[in-house]
Amino acid sequence: MRFIPALLLGAGLLASSAFASPTAPKDGAEYRTLPAPQATQAAPGKVEVVEFFMYHCPACYMLEPTIKEWAAKNADKVTFRRIHLPLTGPNDPEAHLFLTLDAMKLEDSLHDKVLHTWHVQRKQLRSDEDNLDWAVKNGIDKAKFTSVYNSFGVVTRLRGLGKVAAAYTVNSTPTLIVNGRYLTSPELIGKSNPGVTNANAGMATMQVLDALVAMSRK
Repeated sequence: MRFIPALLLGAGLLASSAFASPTAPKDGAEYRTLPAPQATQAAPGKVEVVEFFMYHCPACYMLEPTIKEWAAKNADKVTFRRIHLPLTGPNDPEAHLFLTLDAMKLEDSLHDKVLHTWHVQRKQLRSDEDNLDWAVKNGIDKAKFTSVYNSFGVVTRLRGLGKVAAAYTVNSTPTLIVNGRYLTSPELIGKSNPGVTNANAGMATMQVLDALVAMSRK
């Protein structure tokens, strides 16, 4: 699978559309409807928003503060969760770390620290050994981490991530899925709106999310 850091795309890839707008997104432009709706895990009365991301993805790192603020602001009507795409296949170490932290109920509290390691400290976590070393340095018990990391549940989820991505037709990051039905991304939005730049891509993406959540709640 090929993953594109969408927020870093040059202006030369942006295509104009006279009728496109992040505040009034159109199917086939700022978003597209999935060929097969997917089951959601939203709490009753809420709309699920899923972010497909990768720890090492620069575009995901750039979007993170904006999507986090948006999710907190809309917590009364949105259930937000993340899925890590397996870049290197069914043994992808980045996705393996994500699933392990998720299983240990630590992903939310340590998500920013993983990103900081990759994008600020410039330390790449590219192997099982890197992940274990990182976990211990960040206060996680070595035995507990190793047990969960190698557990049947985590390994089974890791091996199934490729099928999950295929079911959502996701092949780039960051990509957002609303209500198991609608797919959008900064890349799609940029291609349909020539005025969208790296500086305002986050805002434009949240405008599309607002519209898709509102549409899903009707």
